[in-house]
Amino acid sequence: MANTYMVINGAQGTNAPTAAPVKQPTGTSIRTMLQLAPASGWSMKIIEWGCSFDGSAAATPGEVELVDTLTVFGTLTTALAVGDIMPWGPGNAALAPANTSGSSGLPLNLSTATTAFASASGTEGSVAASCRYLDLQMITPTNPYVKQFPLGREPVVPGGHALRVRVTFGTSVNMYCYCIVEF
Repeated sequence: MANTYMVINGAQGTNAPTAAPVKQPTGTSIRTMLQLAPASGWSMKIIEWGCSFDGSAAATPGEVELVDTLTVFGTLTTALAVGDIMPWGPGNAALAPANTSGSSGLPLNLSTATTAFASASGTEGSVAASCRYLDLQMITPTNPYVKQFPLGREPVVPGGHALRVRVTFGTSVNMYCYCIVEF
């Protein structure tokens, strides 16, 4: 049985949080909001991903991308911790092993330059034209978006690559985003 995890662009901490996760600002230029780095030798299948915003009025849509930037990583402001990589799915929470800690963690490497989220602007890194788009949308800041990939057609991100949720908005709004992945 494969192990499935949910990762959000914020700290999770416990399975029964006493407050909602902190919404993260998109800024007004391209910003990686969530970056996942599967460890070398660990291919990651994307089951689902989604995002939502706290805009109060429909405005110019923002560009929202799910992209495999190959081996080009951004340096984000906050590394995700072991407790932020949440086992997910029916019965999976008790069966999936916890992610191990640090920049050589398994199945995801954990550091600001690997698996992390943006709470402010970071360093995007120079992405080559050969990056691989897995989904891209124009989304107004009042709408959510969820993409569940068809069974057997899920994109796979090889170990050592960077999966990023990137956004570009003309006016900054706050955002939640998440990915459900399988190893």
